[in-house]
Order: sequence, then structure tokens, then C-alpha cells
Amino acid sequence: MVEINKDLCVGCGACVRDCPGEALQIQDKKAEYVRKCIQCGHCVAVCPTGAVSIPEYDMDEVEEYDKDTFCVDPEHFLHAVKFRRSIRNFKSTPIEREKLERILAAGRYTPTAKNTQGCRFVLVRDEMKVFKDLFWKELPGILDVLKEEAPLYERVFRGFYEKYKKDPKDDTFFFNATSFLVITSKNPLDGGLAAANIENMAVAEGAGVLFSGYTKAVVENSDVLRDWLGIGKRTVVCCMLMGYPAVSYKRTAPRKSGNIVIR
Repeated sequence: MVEINKDLCVGCGACVRDCPGEALQIQDKKAEYVRKCIQCGHCVAVCPTGAVSIPEYDMDEVEEYDKDTFCVDPEHFLHAVKFRRSIRNFKSTPIEREKLERILAAGRYTPTAKNTQGCRFVLVRDEMKVFKDLFWKELPGILDVLKEEAPLYERVFRGFYEKYKKDPKDDTFFFNATSFLVITSKNPLDGGLAAANIENMAVAEGAGVLFSGYTKAVVENSDVLRDWLGIGKRTVVCCMLMGYPAVSYKRTAPRKSGNIVIR
């Protein structure tokens, strides 16, 4: 629930006006929490005196607005979006743990429908070799399943498997990535938005990612991999390879024009 510190509240009504669920009212010149809400945190963010809190959440993570560090230059941001690349060639150096924590925080702070915060992020880093070995061990059985349910995937994946058997370094599933991320969510849009923020943060940290529909198809069809990852029957929204790019890009790439309509 939302708590109001009456000693700090000045009764300005900012939280009442900004509450999307009308869960707050001014009573006796103080803000009052009057009914259950989705705990979106607008009241915490808008209060000029810091009188509002949500005890169920980690209030120690709340930061005061600072214009110099909270704003991104629009031109720089667009340049970053244009310059990002889907990486298929990674260095063997793992991303540092503190950087990974910041990258995943960008996903955790992404908005979700009705503030459910239902996304789950499972990152494999230290046990990447164990996971990859299990992945390749599981793949032949998955090929049999895909042969009936998704024959196009089966043909492509069988080619990957044959190449891997000849040379384990010829890995067209993982491309030498040092981390593997699985995002699960009942709401695909929630997971997709989180994935986009995670990629942008990874690029800001000097890393790169590849959204991997191929690994997603394998994970989705393997109870063994699901159990190992601890995701059970949860809906897999996105699988992502992550690491430091082994390629240095010099410029942005072109895109089709004419697919934007402003009316």
C-alpha cells in the first residue's frame, strides 16, 4: 500500500492530480490513501517533499531527479539507436558483473501493463559452458519435435548441428557469446519493451546483443533446458545473446524510407 508521512505532506495535491487510479484524496489538508491501487509510483515520483512511500518496494533505490544525469541528449540517443548492430561475433571476454547488473536493471525498470512487473530475467554467465553443453545435448531430440511442428526450423537447425559436430567452434547458435539472457512474461509487450531497454543499456556499457529466435525455439521446446534455467512453464518472450562485439563498426547502416506516417 501507499503510505503518506503526514509530517512531510504539505497538502499540495500533486499526488492526487497525477494518480491514474484516483487512489488518493486530500482530507484535512493532507494527502490520504483511500483505496487499493496498482502502486505505479507516480505519487512517490511527483511529491515535492518526499512524503510518499511504498513499503513493499525497495525505497532505497529511489533517486532524486538531477537534470545533468537524468536526461539524454536527443541527438545522441538517435545516433545510438542508428549505430547499434545485431552482433554475431563476440569476444571471449565476459561482461563484468557490475555492468550486467546495470544492464538488467534497465529491464527491471521498464514499464509494464498495470504495473504487474511480471517479467522474469534469467541470465547465464558463469555457467555458460554448462548451459551450452546441455543445449547441444538436447538439440537432437528437439530436432525430432520440430520436424513435425516446424519443419523449416528443423532443416536449418539440423544444418547448424552438423556443422557443430564437425567443429564445435563453428557455433551458429551462440557465436561465442559470453552471456545468455531469457526473458519470460505473460504479456509479450512487457517483455519486448524490457528487451529493448536492455539492449540499449548493453550498448551504452560497450557491449552488444543479438535477439535470438533460434535459441528461443529450442528453449521453448525443451523441458530439460526450461528446468535448468528455472523458468518452468513460463512464456518465453525473448532469448538474447550478449557480450563484447569482436567487430568494430564505422558508421550507421541504411534503412528503408517511406514507412513513417504522421497525420
